[in-house]
Amino acid sequence: MFEKIEVLLNGECGLDPQKPIVVGVSGGPDSLCLMDILHQAGYSVVIAHFNHKLRPEADVEARAVEEIARKFSVPFVVASEDVNLHAQNEKLSIEEAARILRYSFLFAQAHDFNAQAVAVGHTADDQVETVLMHFLRGAGLNGLKGMSYRAQLSIFDMEIPVVRPLLDTWRTETVAYCTSHNLVPHYDPSNDLPVFLRNRVRNTLIPTLETYNPRFREAVWRSAQTISYDQALLSDALAAWWKQSVLQQTEDYVKLDLDFLSRQTIGLQRQLVRRAVERLLPSQEIVYSVLESASAFIADPSQVRIDLIGGLVLFREANALYLAQSEAELPLDLWPQMPKGMDSIQISLPAQVSLSDNWQFSSEKWEPAETAWERSSNNEDRFRVWLDADNLSDKLELRIRRPGDQFEPLGLEGHSQKLSDFFTNVKLPRRARARWPLLCSGDTVIWVPGYRPTERFKLKEVSSNIIYFSLTCRTEKTEI
Repeated sequence: MFEKIEVLLNGECGLDPQKPIVVGVSGGPDSLCLMDILHQAGYSVVIAHFNHKLRPEADVEARAVEEIARKFSVPFVVASEDVNLHAQNEKLSIEEAARILRYSFLFAQAHDFNAQAVAVGHTADDQVETVLMHFLRGAGLNGLKGMSYRAQLSIFDMEIPVVRPLLDTWRTETVAYCTSHNLVPHYDPSNDLPVFLRNRVRNTLIPTLETYNPRFREAVWRSAQTISYDQALLSDALAAWWKQSVLQQTEDYVKLDLDFLSRQTIGLQRQLVRRAVERLLPSQEIVYSVLESASAFIADPSQVRIDLIGGLVLFREANALYLAQSEAELPLDLWPQMPKGMDSIQISLPAQVSLSDNWQFSSEKWEPAETAWERSSNNEDRFRVWLDADNLSDKLELRIRRPGDQFEPLGLEGHSQKLSDFFTNVKLPRRARARWPLLCSGDTVIWVPGYRPTERFKLKEVSSNIIYFSLTCRTEKTEI
């Protein structure tokens, strides 16, 4: 067993014998076995024990681990917290509260000792139990692959990994190892309490399933290994799809290409949404219903926004799908916006006006007039427009919208509509509307940049008095 685990330490776990490792030692056979093997293999070990204070004998066990550390002449650190109180305050189960406090302690020690990793004694039995618990909750491949030999628990630390060298070692083997190496483990009686799901899986479900297949544990362990390899292959393939789909990402939001997503299979859509959730909430458990809701949302253009999971919202804006924290400040730099503190700017000819975030408005008299019709007819940039200026007021302004604004969009043959209705019809993102620049002549909106000019001042083939307006940005404009 020693030789097998020694190979895993360098291979699957990626450990360097020259760098220290913090080992979580509870005092049970698994963690004692791990500690001894690491020590015998020549690794620099720091023994860390977290006293959960949940049982009367907890202090005795802590002292026993300290005695072992003294015997091995290795550093020993111990800490304790009120797990029950933490569970109550954070509305967690005792299991989850204990896990969070324990791992927080271990990673803190890893930083203090400049350790390369935190090592824990999860065995093949723990792997089987974990996979079954995930299966009972309805997990996908990511859950059914179980635990990894080396993993990043980003909820606790983004740099130092956790390693599990005993993942293909059975509990009976660790007990036998302790016996043959004169290590005296302590057994936690809470492992027999049926109140905990893992205990019921271990003590009731697995023995029942072994009546159907005496080698059931080995079968589940092999399945987890196979799924792990398949998941690694899928993850590599998904990375390429992710690059194609992601338009922008920060700590608060991920912006995906909705057109791209809409053309993909439901399975790929769900995997990309899963990855987006993992980027924003690394510790969030993602169940089937969440991914089902996301794919249904992508398929239904009538839906604009839904609450997804863990305070994240999913919403669409034109060709973009956002997954964002509910309070995230999303960027407006891809849209033209009036400068902060300026609701109106007077426009003369020619004019160059700076707006927010590298946007610039320009106006000029167009000459020669006879070229305007052809240029306008072939124009594909909705942030440029040529207008007939014969009846256009000299008092032009660029301003934000005002209550009661009306607009006569080109194509409606002079019929007007509320500007707010026009914004809704063209699906201008709601958060961009308040400071969207409007070109006005007096009280008349003559051009909504990015969309349409007014019918009243549209360019005609015979127009001779023409003004050219444009908005440009040094960064890429969004599709609207």
